[in-house]
Amino acid sequence: MAAQADKRRRIMRAVEKLFKSRRVHEIAMDEVARLAGVGKGTIYTHFKDKDDLFFRTATAGFDDLCDFLRRNVPREVSFPEQLLRACTALDEFFKSRRQLLRMMQTEEGRMFWFRGAMRSHFMAQRRKLVDAMAEIVRRGVAEGAIRHDLSPEVLTHLLLGMSRTRAQAMSELPGKKLSCNDLVDLFCHGAGPTSRRAT
Repeated sequence: MAAQADKRRRIMRAVEKLFKSRRVHEIAMDEVARLAGVGKGTIYTHFKDKDDLFFRTATAGFDDLCDFLRRNVPREVSFPEQLLRACTALDEFFKSRRQLLRMMQTEEGRMFWFRGAMRSHFMAQRRKLVDAMAEIVRRGVAEGAIRHDLSPEVLTHLLLGMSRTRAQAMSELPGKKLSCNDLVDLFCHGAGPTSRRAT
């Protein structure tokens, strides 16, 4: 069983690496098999087709990311420090696995057109990330560190949106780059002139 799970992981990491320089339709299953060190038939014992492989790789990214957050965000630190560590962990994860971020974003864009099992699976996987971050946001609400008139889930979606925008657009924009400290400050205190610096 462990050997099968290892093969599945190797296949998914192979397609993730190949996606770094090409679009999914340009990637041949033979290449995936060669890079993963498995026979081509093995791929089809784990995945229906290339679309399924791409989709399962992208959605498994949420599990990897949540695991990375659990390992890198200690519960015993203060709320501001916990939030900063979470934002830094998101940043580090996607810097090290930039092609996975692209895959996840591609699938998220496709979900607008899909219904049924694929959409349900994607939303359930995405929900894991929202729940992991919302746990931190709820603490901030309970401590009075952030506003309580919006639900923690709404605040979490806003935070993740800010983080995604920072990852996607900030490198292309002129001027000072937004650090994780800046992001936490902006989230906790707003964009007004009286905004306080995150510590």
